[in-house]
Amino acid sequence: MIIVIDALNKHLFGGVLDDMFRLRARVFGDRLGWDVTIEDGKEIDRFDHLDPAYVVGLDDDGNVVAAVRALQTTGPHMLADVFSDILCGEPPIRSATMWESTRFCVDTQRLKRGKDRNSVSYATCELMIGSLEYARRAGISDIVTVIDPVMDRVLKRSDNAPYDYVGQTVPMGKVPALAALLDTGEERVNRVREFAGIIHDVFLSDEDALALFNGAHGEQADQPVANADYSPTTPLERYLVEQLQAAGTEEEVKAVQGLIEALAGSLEPSRKQQLLNTPKLVAREA
Repeated sequence: MIIVIDALNKHLFGGVLDDMFRLRARVFGDRLGWDVTIEDGKEIDRFDHLDPAYVVGLDDDGNVVAAVRALQTTGPHMLADVFSDILCGEPPIRSATMWESTRFCVDTQRLKRGKDRNSVSYATCELMIGSLEYARRAGISDIVTVIDPVMDRVLKRSDNAPYDYVGQTVPMGKVPALAALLDTGEERVNRVREFAGIIHDVFLSDEDALALFNGAHGEQADQPVANADYSPTTPLERYLVEQLQAAGTEEEVKAVQGLIEALAGSLEPSRKQQLLNTPKLVAREA
């Protein structure tokens, strides 16, 4: 089961992100021996502060078991700024329709073998499907991903083989690293789905993901959830929603509410009231 976490809803999923960063520490620091920074058991780098999107897999019990990070290539990204040796002196890839996928990891300790639900194979394929479908819906046509030879074999075995590679393979910790190219076309997704036997929609709503994760951790579902009756339809409404979601104190919420009142002439009365009544709603663009 897949949840997408980005700048719009990350304030809801602090616990999920913490578990994801702990999983990354075990995989990239402990298992692969990459030169990563681990603090308090969590692997977080400077690219995590650029508001990337995370595609995160949960098992049936609500535990974080898989994750991958998606980042635009038009700004700083790992292939350009960390793994540049792979490029053999060639300029880094820059394209609004090609994003970088990194930190693909699966919890091989928690998950079982085989291809059934809650297995390593199932979680891996589900994460591939989720990341490819998320990318296509976001207008991303291609993905460049920094992987090791083991992951390259996993992609090929899952009928998700890269269509090309960039640069050369270079040493990186205990294993080499290489850069592969994937398209996000429907044909590719269908191949992975057929291989894994996954025909259903893999995505969870924010509410369902929170309930599942909180249940796994014995927490009350007291996080703010989406307002099913409201979705911003104009750039102004989306901006106001973002400001409300970013507000961390009552004073900041009141300041944004004051801005909404000041802009009342630009909003339909019913829309203004919905904004004022839902200071911590989750509103995602379709």
